Amino acid sequence: MENSDKIAVVIPSYKVKEHILGVIAAIGNEIDVIYVVDDCCPVGSGQFVEDNCLDPRVKVLRNPQNMGVGGAVMTGYQAAISEGATVIVKIDGDGQMDPSLIHDFISPILKGDADYTKGNRFFDLEEIHSMPKMRLFGNAALSFLTKLSSGYWDLFDPTNGYTAIHATVAKHLPFAKISKRYFFETDILFRLNTLRAVVIDIPMDAKYGDEESNLKISRIVGEFAVKHLRNFLKRIFYNYYLRNMSLASIELPLGLLLMVIGGGVGLSHWISSSSAGIATPAGTVMLSALPVILGTQLVLAFLGHDIAAVPKRAFHLTRTKFKKTE
Repeated sequence: MENSDKIAVVIPSYKVKEHILGVIAAIGNEIDVIYVVDDCCPVGSGQFVEDNCLDPRVKVLRNPQNMGVGGAVMTGYQAAISEGATVIVKIDGDGQMDPSLIHDFISPILKGDADYTKGNRFFDLEEIHSMPKMRLFGNAALSFLTKLSSGYWDLFDPTNGYTAIHATVAKHLPFAKISKRYFFETDILFRLNTLRAVVIDIPMDAKYGDEESNLKISRIVGEFAVKHLRNFLKRIFYNYYLRNMSLASIELPLGLLLMVIGGGVGLSHWISSSSAGIATPAGTVMLSALPVILGTQLVLAFLGHDIAAVPKRAFHLTRTKFKKTE
């Protein structure tokens, strides 16, 4: 870490009075400023910190209305950017995230290996036994959907909120468009992919105490599915048709078309044969199966290209060199 690097921590604060002071106290001296964002907390977490925390690095920010975790993080990002931060770390105030890991999150960014780092609680197979089974299953399902919608096929644990981002990258995020609530962590990955930012996972252990999660899986399944589909379609359009054209741009629509045609023809002949009580000729079966097989191969080829297209060069390094040449 260079002396000129300014590291900021953002802590969204909502109903975390019992844990917030302990989280702040555990943050090491490598951090220059700590933004506690009171997200219109009904128990006054922000005022509680101001009244009881003597750490001179702490600054309390207040949202006039509850904006969710995403809105609170955006408030912290904007304050950190305006005050010249180099890297911005986000941790929760409920004590589930170990502040001693902050160095692990900022180091790849400062070395130029990443633009954004996020925690991965699934790295150690022995430790994940402590995770509630429903949360374990939900994260596995969401991880697959996030790979499709964000394009970061090498990441896991998409809802993990322990993150760090280079300020240069954060400046280019469309703050007004990013989802403000529980979809925030997933939505920001999609936005980062549109910038071609490099994102990597940081292994970490999960800690579960007496804190109570506000996230109810049953409430967000439908919403998440719709938003994942929206982001997937947007990403495909941006990356394969608007910004660039390649063989993969042809493979996906052609593959899907062949699968639909083959499936439609096969279903039509099956219904006709069933109604007439006669067996479908082998040639007709092949006529239906061949487009489906070819279409499936084309779609798999597209996925192979998409997986290989994960960003590899840090965005903030490119922007820094560009500014130096101006």
